[in-house]
Amino acid sequence: MVNNLIYFDELLSDEEKLIRDSIRKFVKEKVLPVIDEYHRRAEFPSYLVKDLAELGLLGANLEGYECAGINNVAYGLALQELEYGDSALRSFCSVQSSLVMWPIFEYGSDEQKEYWLPRMARGEKIGCYGLTEPDYGSDPGSMITRAQKEGKYWRINGRKRWITNGNIADVALIWAKTDDGIRGFLVEKGTPGFTVEEIKGKFSLRASVTSELILEDCLVPEENILPKAMGLKAPLSCLTQARYGIGWGALGAALACYETSLEYSKTRIQFGQPIASFQLIQDKLVWMLNEIIKGQLLALRTGRLKDEGRASYVLVSLLKRNNVSIALEVARQARDILGASGITDEYPVIRHMLNLESVKTYEGTHDIHTLIIGQEITGIEAFR
Repeated sequence: MVNNLIYFDELLSDEEKLIRDSIRKFVKEKVLPVIDEYHRRAEFPSYLVKDLAELGLLGANLEGYECAGINNVAYGLALQELEYGDSALRSFCSVQSSLVMWPIFEYGSDEQKEYWLPRMARGEKIGCYGLTEPDYGSDPGSMITRAQKEGKYWRINGRKRWITNGNIADVALIWAKTDDGIRGFLVEKGTPGFTVEEIKGKFSLRASVTSELILEDCLVPEENILPKAMGLKAPLSCLTQARYGIGWGALGAALACYETSLEYSKTRIQFGQPIASFQLIQDKLVWMLNEIIKGQLLALRTGRLKDEGRASYVLVSLLKRNNVSIALEVARQARDILGASGITDEYPVIRHMLNLESVKTYEGTHDIHTLIIGQEITGIEAFR
């Protein structure tokens, strides 16, 4: 319905449609039947990692090293379909692909690339990204985590919090201050002084693993530093990669909520007629459809520019800010249409709505993206 109204598929290549449809089939057959139970148990369906790897989704838009090498539009469409299932799966792929594999690909040594990237593409090794700290999220430049050179090792002390994949990761990309500025370190599971604690009690992203990473006199060998990553620009460039995928993924959650509320409104009878016949309900449905279509066109244009090497970090902020915001509002409108049924997991709406509360916050809050765009259009920084 959404795609047919503007003939969206005519804007896609045959390969892009094939990739999207194959992920859609996977989500319907293997994710939707189980995701509610994993959400209830607050457990990540880790057995699906093998499937994600076989589908080529891990590092999908990277070239070589056993990665699929698809274009950014196809990658975005795949993430849209994954988040139609649940934000947890898209978050896993975003972290693995954009926040760990991409920086190794972009900033790593040949040895690091040859060891980690094929194994991560096959799902044999899982990564997490350690930038955010308990006291520093939107202001990563003020991080406390410190790395001190000691011979052939680096001694790292600090904490990272709200880390997706932390407890299941084989390697953490830790960003720390050094005498030469902020650097990135590959800290492997089992390294002395490196411990991980899972964050419990979440009402959002319950099917995703979220952790705190603790580094206490953690000694990391010199060869584990990313040699080409220097300064705050490096970790921020990784976030730009992840934000692009989030901009597509949020549309998947919005589509799931829209389609659910549309079908519900046609069968829910009140005052002797389906509620879809009421003007107020139609107003909500039309608003949802309108915003999803605009979001898809923004995502597609951003993807095309990204494939051409012309998508700025400001455009990616615009994409993330807009699409996550409208997706959350779509979920809230859908919950309203479903009434009391909207608060149970008989329908996916409340699960998506809760997840999107986190998606709106991570990888740059809505307000931070507002300031990024504001600085671009005015030439004035307003972060302080």
